[in-house]
Amino acid sequence: MLVLPATLTAREAPDTLRLLRQTLQAEGGSEPVVVEAGRLQQLDSASLALLIELDRLALAWGRRFELRNAPAKLTALGKLYGVDQLLWPDGVKSPVNGASADPDADPAQRNPAA
Repeated sequence: MLVLPATLTAREAPDTLRLLRQTLQAEGGSEPVVVEAGRLQQLDSASLALLIELDRLALAWGRRFELRNAPAKLTALGKLYGVDQLLWPDGVKSPVNGASADPDADPAQRNPAA
C-alpha cells in the first residue's frame, strides 16, 4: 500500500511521484495499486495530477488502482475538475461505513444512524 503524505501540493508532487513510482516498480506483481490518502491535509490540483498518473501507471502495468480514505477536500477538488469518476469510478467510499461520501448524496445514505 502506498501512503500519501499530509502535504501534497505542487511543491511536493514531483518528489512524491518519483518515490511512489520507484516503490511500485520495485514491488511489481499483479495486486491492485492501493493508495491510502487518509493523512492528506494540504493539497491542490497537483495531488489530483499525481493520483491520475498513478492510475495510469497501474493500468500500464496491468494492475487495478484503488484510492482509500480520500479526505473531503480531495473529493471536492476531484469533482470540481471533473476527474472524480476517473479516480472513484464506483463512487467515493467512507472509511467508517462504506457508504458514499459524495457531498451531493442523501445525508441519510452517508450516515445510516441519522
